[in-house]
Amino acid sequence: MGDFDQRVASALQVDGRAAPGRLAEVLGVSPRTVTRSLTRLADRIRVVRVPDPRHGLPAVTLLRVRVLRGRVERFADALSQHPETLFVDILEGGEEISAVVVGPKPHLPTAGAITNVQVLSVLHVFSDAADWRTGRLSKAEVEALTPPPATGAHAPDEQDRRLLELLTKDARTGPSALSVALGVPESTLRRRMDRLTSAGLVRTCVVADPRLFGLQVDANLWLTVPPGRLAEIGGRLARDPMVHGVLATTGPTNLMAAVFCRDLPALYDFVTRLDGVPAAEVTVVGGAVKRAGHRHPV
Repeated sequence: MGDFDQRVASALQVDGRAAPGRLAEVLGVSPRTVTRSLTRLADRIRVVRVPDPRHGLPAVTLLRVRVLRGRVERFADALSQHPETLFVDILEGGEEISAVVVGPKPHLPTAGAITNVQVLSVLHVFSDAADWRTGRLSKAEVEALTPPPATGAHAPDEQDRRLLELLTKDARTGPSALSVALGVPESTLRRRMDRLTSAGLVRTCVVADPRLFGLQVDANLWLTVPPGRLAEIGGRLARDPMVHGVLATTGPTNLMAAVFCRDLPALYDFVTRLDGVPAAEVTVVGGAVKRAGHRHPV
């Protein structure tokens, strides 16, 4: 991916529904240049709508599943088919899968293939995939693109839920196409969008292979943190530009951090900077099967 396409993708991380004209204004180029970039990116990234954990989530479970060798890919594929499964990764070594599932009772397919499973309840989300930024934009550009904060609550009705479902599949779908899909006038559609946006319900996430940004290593860190320092260390990790998710969990470890790195030496440097963490297990992702509720790669 070229430098400018990386900048456009980075801009979409900040506001996934920003129009080409707005992106062009902030990035200092012509709308035509942005449109060409969006066309090139169309089959390389996906912009989707994701829920905001700060507005409350149903039960979320983090799974670590060890599977018989030779059956990992089939198991991961079967697990990814369930809509409640948001993330599925095959860890290096080819015998372990990690997954994030919404719902109190995760469905585990082909139970005969499982040799060991850890079911970890997520207690707190410090950051998630929608919070991650590539760092390709200046602070001023990020501030210019950042949507205004939510201004109030809104209880979605049935048509709102249909609209949010469409945005979950493709958050860049335009008002005209959305109004046709819902069978309502575009003016009505725009009012609904305004209400949902003001309530913080139209939160977007860019799903992309990190290697497009020169980040060759995707790792999960399973950390043991003193309970009294959990909030401090979790918050610090969430602010680190290399981290694309931090979860406090139950189980033998109590904090999971997902990290993108340029290479293994960069991962080593990151791990050695984990002050205040007495124990850490590091696993490298060998293959991403599903990200933010969508099959990967897009």
